[in-house]
Amino acid sequence: NFISHCHFTFFSSFTFNFQLCKMSSDIKFSAANAGGAGSTSVREITRLERIGAHSHIRGLGLDDALEPRSGGSQGMVGQMAARRAVGVIFRMIKEGKIGGRAILIAGKPGTGKTAIAMGLAQELGEDTPFTTLSGSEVFSLEMSKTEALTQALRRSIGVRILEETEVIEGEVVEIMVDTLAGKGGSEKSGRLTLCTTEMETVYDLGSKMIDALTKEKVTAGDVITIDKASGRISKLGRSFSRSRDYDAMGAQTRFVQCPEGELQKRKEMVHTVSLHEIDVINSRQQGFLALFAGDTGEIKGEVRDQIDTKVADWREEGRATIVPGVLFIDEVHMLDMECFSFLNRALESDMAPVLVIATNRGIAKIRGTDYKSPHGIPLDLLDRLMIVSTTSYTTDETRKILSVRCEEEDVEMADDALELLTRIGMETSLRYVIHMIIAASLVAERRKCSQVEIEDIKRVYTLFVDVKRSTQYLMEYQSEFMFNELDNGGDIEEDSGSDEDDDDVHNSDDNEEKDVSKIDESEKSSMEEG
Repeated sequence: NFISHCHFTFFSSFTFNFQLCKMSSDIKFSAANAGGAGSTSVREITRLERIGAHSHIRGLGLDDALEPRSGGSQGMVGQMAARRAVGVIFRMIKEGKIGGRAILIAGKPGTGKTAIAMGLAQELGEDTPFTTLSGSEVFSLEMSKTEALTQALRRSIGVRILEETEVIEGEVVEIMVDTLAGKGGSEKSGRLTLCTTEMETVYDLGSKMIDALTKEKVTAGDVITIDKASGRISKLGRSFSRSRDYDAMGAQTRFVQCPEGELQKRKEMVHTVSLHEIDVINSRQQGFLALFAGDTGEIKGEVRDQIDTKVADWREEGRATIVPGVLFIDEVHMLDMECFSFLNRALESDMAPVLVIATNRGIAKIRGTDYKSPHGIPLDLLDRLMIVSTTSYTTDETRKILSVRCEEEDVEMADDALELLTRIGMETSLRYVIHMIIAASLVAERRKCSQVEIEDIKRVYTLFVDVKRSTQYLMEYQSEFMFNELDNGGDIEEDSGSDEDDDDVHNSDDNEEKDVSKIDESEKSSMEEG
């Protein structure tokens, strides 16, 4: 089983803001008939634009010396040290000198950890596999945790397969199609004239080739390639000699040079697929159609071993090369000890991808255990990680980020309104003020103003509260809410402080700790008996 001419890109799910843009037009269609004349008017067209949380990220914003550029280059603002460190990792990935390494991006919430990972994905391009996974996704899939991680790891490993094929490449001069009517039906035949800068040849066409040319909408002036083995036709673009034709002009028109040399050539075709795609194709009866089904299920280890052996043979023969990609796991503190142990072992494999993980936790408990560890990650795995830390944004950096987001969301904002939004962001959070941009734009549209002013920011600030004001409201009216756990006149800080001091209380009183552990064991045994 062999995949050719198909490359699948997997996307992670993000939170999208939806913006409706309406375009008015005065197109009228008139029609005359026996009864009289009628007209239909098309007034407006609604277009749906999807703006993601990190859709403004175009790369890491680095120069050739891997130094971060200032001024919001490629959508990246601030975090100079972190961008410089990830730039070194990017260069090592591109040169193929790194594999089986793990990088931890650690920092407080809202400091651009996911944005740096998305910038790395943009810099690597489409040829390098980049898989995004959230820590909580591992537990929500209908398969075991290790199987979900294995599929994510193999999805991040690409196989670049080299194949030499004979192709016919040239510019279409003329296409002639003749239809002959017979007893069994009509039969199509025709002639195709192709040329290069040095020669011109006429080819006879059968019905299948005519249908393929019609499907690709090939016309005179197009530059095409025909695979002699499979008969597949690919349109490369329009010839520059037809650039002055009125019909050839369009937004999606691509102009290429007329091919040189002979028409028949031997070309080296490169197909990049992932190991997971090859696994799915060889483990299901329906072949590559299982890729579109979504639910691939668990794949047997014997199938993976056979595929690894075959890929190793292709590497020795020079027919394939391994492309170690990147597996990005966000909110990695949501994984448990079993997942961490599996990742620790998987990084020792010969074909392991680069593992990039991110977390915003400090000293936290490892999921499923009572042990505390930095970032909620076991110490043996932390010892393998190259840790990149992110810092809080300054006032100027916050202002620049908001300016970039206004440009991305196509919102015009006054300077004083942007300054007020920056002050709110420094007092609350960056994520809160980013959400306020589109809401303030809608408020400005309601009063028929094309620019967001201070009054629009104030209006949105009163409509939507941030975390601090919401917490203050809960503290004042907590007695009116259901299932409140605060005592009358209590304080959240005191309650959280008492939670932090629990460990000291237990350490000072060993007898109480033993009694609690006995109670827990008795409760567990009673539950098991039940």
